[in-house]
Amino acid sequence: QVQLVESGGGLVQAGGSLRLSCAASARTNSRYAMGWFRQAPGKERQFVAAIDWSTSTTNYADSVKGRFTISRDNAKNTVYLQMASLKPEDTAVYYCGAGAALWAVVGGSVGYWGQGTQVTVSS
Repeated sequence: QVQLVESGGGLVQAGGSLRLSCAASARTNSRYAMGWFRQAPGKERQFVAAIDWSTSTTNYADSVKGRFTISRDNAKNTVYLQMASLKPEDTAVYYCGAGAALWAVVGGSVGYWGQGTQVTVSS
């Protein structure tokens, strides 16, 4: 069983930055790919970014490329999402997820979810 706990959300003005963290309760670095997803009110959850834990290969949604960076710290079992140049349309609850492989996570196949953290970008 893997437990994921997100933190770092908050209120920020457009153009600002935030860093989200996702701490895993178990050793995920040799077993899972990790991803970030977001869900805005009235919309479906959508993929944001993913990272393969062992090779650090990454993948991003087109809407965040060049603005968001996903990274991981194996020693801390933690994945980060650095968000820059934030826009009001980035407002959503952001979820961390763990899946069997990078491309599975990119496709939304996630075995474990965190509880989510709210990000609100004001204009």
